[in-house]
Amino acid sequence: MTSIRKFLPKVLMAALFTAVPASCFAGIEISIAIAPPVLPVYVQPVIPGDGYIWTPGYWAYGPEGYFWVPGTWVLAPRPGFLWTPGYWGFVGGFYGWHAGYWGPHVGFYGGVNYGFGYGGVGFAGGRWEGGHFAYNTAVSNVNTTVIHNTYIDRTVINTTVNRTSFNGPNGVTAQPTAQERSAMNEPHVAPTAMQTSHEHSASMDRTQLASVNHGRPANAAVSHPIVAPATAPHAASAPAAHQGQAKAQPQASAQAKPQAKPASKPAGHPSEEKH
Repeated sequence: MTSIRKFLPKVLMAALFTAVPASCFAGIEISIAIAPPVLPVYVQPVIPGDGYIWTPGYWAYGPEGYFWVPGTWVLAPRPGFLWTPGYWGFVGGFYGWHAGYWGPHVGFYGGVNYGFGYGGVGFAGGRWEGGHFAYNTAVSNVNTTVIHNTYIDRTVINTTVNRTSFNGPNGVTAQPTAQERSAMNEPHVAPTAMQTSHEHSASMDRTQLASVNHGRPANAAVSHPIVAPATAPHAASAPAAHQGQAKAQPQASAQAKPQAKPASKPAGHPSEEKH
């Protein structure tokens, strides 16, 4: 290996280390030596119906490199559960993926500002009120002529723009709060079958590869999870995955104006949302 390191270019050497066993880092499903691209700017689609919760887009990793998994609206696996997004964290010289999960409270997600309510800490896009979900139209694209369980809380809005997609040096430097640590220790539920299928579908679409779209995926957000045909061939395998304990963290938020009619929502980027 010494002789190989002596002659191979650094880029090729990085490729040799893109598959570090997950067991090397607790809670990490995949570790690679290359940092994920910045978060793209995109518009949040209008909510498809009552009861859906926004799950932000993210960069996943497969055999052909990073690929974008579009943000989408999904149904929670049970009433009262909220989504904690997955995140990339720099650990021991590698970028490790901590998968997202469902739980009664939002845990640590690296402090990454995914926008649309996920400003780095917690979720401000809505809240459970008994058995139904109420939406904060200050940051969520909701058609209020159809969905009436809404409220407006503009105190969560800010104009901080931060497109960094990972936690660690040269990225977001945030640590879990006491509440987030508590949430991380609660019982969790893995991503739903629709979420898993959605990520898998994105992995099979070459236009979602960062090497192809240069960090600007044309399909950055969709109203419903994408379901690929069962016969479609795999183009890449999704690393982010089905279960696991993710962690969450504090920072800014993205902006999206409330929409009273089913039109496209002006919410540029996960971090340009106001929080």
